[in-house]
Amino acid sequence: MTAGHPAGGAPQTNIELCGTHPVNVKKLRIVADTYEQKSGIPAMLGAVGLPVEVKKLPVGDYIVGPETVVERKSVRDLASSVFDGRLFDQCDRLRGNYRHPVLLMEGNVDEIEDVIENPFVFYGAVSRVALDFQIPVIPAPSAAHTVKLLISMCARQQVHSAVEGPFLKKIRKSGDLRRQQLSVLASLPGVGEKLAGRMLERFGTPRGALESDLAELAKVEGLGSARAEKIKKVLDSRHRRQRRRGAGGQRTLSDP
Repeated sequence: MTAGHPAGGAPQTNIELCGTHPVNVKKLRIVADTYEQKSGIPAMLGAVGLPVEVKKLPVGDYIVGPETVVERKSVRDLASSVFDGRLFDQCDRLRGNYRHPVLLMEGNVDEIEDVIENPFVFYGAVSRVALDFQIPVIPAPSAAHTVKLLISMCARQQVHSAVEGPFLKKIRKSGDLRRQQLSVLASLPGVGEKLAGRMLERFGTPRGALESDLAELAKVEGLGSARAEKIKKVLDSRHRRQRRRGAGGQRTLSDP
């Protein structure tokens, strides 16, 4: 990609993607949600010449093509959305309204250890996003890299894709509260939507299920003691901070 600010000159407006001819960013289009302005990303996109429309979007943060929407989350916001139930509801709406939704995770992934006691809960949720919702999860270390990724996706979808249609579309209504509650419980190990429904019926709320003791949890039809123990282990175990090893600074799980 060659878009940027060369020394002593105006921003370059052509970008080169793998296996394509250079694309003029001024001929692209992106729609950004109004709340994204405080991130500075829309301004950074405009600085390289890409036309940015700022509107209140009911789904996603950036629309980069007729059927491609990007939900941008900082690592900390992504972590909190796992526990308050927003993540799966948002994924349901992204997948239900766009053919190509993308979840962009921005920031230092090592921060997860500072905000979550058990990182496996976080990665279990992210795995569900990728495998169950079939939404790609793409990391970006900083806002500057997010800008490069958004420009690349714009060029790919608008110049080298046959997908056509309006950027802004009528959005289907979000799922009800029960669906969101089921999503929270279904993120637990060994729990599908059917078991999540039984847990909700027995305990009344997701909080009631999560705060129940082992014996009560095991009484849920089809759950059993072994699965209940796995759930409690995930909820109650403290994580062990990873340590750096090797010249490359790779992080590995702490030894038991």
